[in-house]
Amino acid sequence: MPNAYSRAAKAHDNNNEGIRLQKLLAQAGFGSRRKCEEIITDGRVEIDGELITELGTRVDPKHQEVRVDGSRVRVNPNHVTLALNKPKRVLSAMDDPKGRYTLRDIVGDKYERIFHMGRLDYDSEGLILMTNDGELSQHIMHPKYEVEKTYIATLDGRISGTVCRRLVTTGVQLDDGWIKLDRCAILDSSRDSTLVKVVLHSGKNRIVRRIFGSIGFPVRRLVRTQIGPIKLGDLKSGTYRVLSQVEVRSLSKAVGL
Repeated sequence: MPNAYSRAAKAHDNNNEGIRLQKLLAQAGFGSRRKCEEIITDGRVEIDGELITELGTRVDPKHQEVRVDGSRVRVNPNHVTLALNKPKRVLSAMDDPKGRYTLRDIVGDKYERIFHMGRLDYDSEGLILMTNDGELSQHIMHPKYEVEKTYIATLDGRISGTVCRRLVTTGVQLDDGWIKLDRCAILDSSRDSTLVKVVLHSGKNRIVRRIFGSIGFPVRRLVRTQIGPIKLGDLKSGTYRVLSQVEVRSLSKAVGL
């Protein structure tokens, strides 16, 4: 372990401002204080581009950039990110002039300036992410950082594995251009229906319904089960949970933050 302080460490070891670096890392979900101390002494942490290896270092996260293994550490006590399980016939909006049930009716007014990142159509169900972190929201919704989204779809009709593979390799042409699935797997089938798991990056409106509808297999039911590293899990319909710092960090990393 190096004995000399870096310039950044010296600047912050001589005052009591800010927060101890290992405490900040623990708050950001990097593990216990002891684990975070190991991360620092192993030379994996930078403050404003300066390598930090001394445990006495303090940092001001509002004005300094901290990175671990090159990835930015983002901690703001005012920011919150939610995973919400949207039921059918709930509008992916915070308000509706027609008086329909919206996401606000589920989360209430507990969180200031919170907004949904992406949408699910009115009759679809499953995972929606919400946040009041503007930077995270912009990255998740920007086409450059489109993350994988996983859906479970119940199709009207019996689809074959060949058709599934063709949707991945060739795709289909819709009104707004060609589109392919990233992955497609048949989970179950009967004489008149098929349960499939599909993964794709596109965030276009009603894209899964449009893809299967275009080849003659209308979607009876559609549930989104995962966005990037965040899974719906056993979250009950019409409820939500606050993402842990570990989950927020993995989501941020997935969209280049």
